[in-house]
Amino acid sequence: MALCGRGWARCARGLRLGALPRPGLCGTRGVRGSNPFTRQQEEEWRRRNRSAVGYIAAAAVGMVGLSYAAVPLYRLYCQATGLGGTAGTGGDAERIERMEPVRDRLIRVTFNADTHASIQWNFKPQQSEIYVVPGETALAFYKAKNPTDKPIIGISTYNVVPFEAGQYFNKIQCFCFEEQRLNPQEEVDMPVFFYIDPEFAEDPKMAKVDLITLSYTFFEAKEGQKLPLPGYQ
Repeated sequence: MALCGRGWARCARGLRLGALPRPGLCGTRGVRGSNPFTRQQEEEWRRRNRSAVGYIAAAAVGMVGLSYAAVPLYRLYCQATGLGGTAGTGGDAERIERMEPVRDRLIRVTFNADTHASIQWNFKPQQSEIYVVPGETALAFYKAKNPTDKPIIGISTYNVVPFEAGQYFNKIQCFCFEEQRLNPQEEVDMPVFFYIDPEFAEDPKMAKVDLITLSYTFFEAKEGQKLPLPGYQ
């Protein structure tokens, strides 16, 4: 205590130089011996910390796995319910054959095409619009071209506007969510075979809807690429 009792200058001078005070200086005394109870507590805390870290790591891995599974599961749910303007999948041949067209309900379907900045493709619909009635199948085409000197793999998302009509817009065949490889200067036609469910005409919320727009957006397919969820591009 005598060293500290002579003034704080010596202690402060030692700390400014980066020196740690020695036991016995500045009121600090060395601890003689050891406490076995303290050692046991420390070992128990370390064991618990290791267990907690293990649980956290396992939970993190599980959450990552669920996040990768969430997108395809959500996509299937959207296709089944029409959530977010996503067209349903209507490949049931027997049901299609039994459909009765609603002739007094004419609907104009327009087509839109976009490309993300990540892909150097030319992409456009081959027709601007067609007229259909609920319960009647229709066929439309898009055209894609790779104008570069290297192969490019693309993948597309789609949605339907108005969103509420998505549950009635059923695609029998299309090119969405599947990788499409185009070689240099290659050009291809991409068909979309679809129909509007006859129940569209019975829904009061669709009473004033006579225009539906089908939109596709192409992205370059890359490892780790995360596509926007349907209807929320």
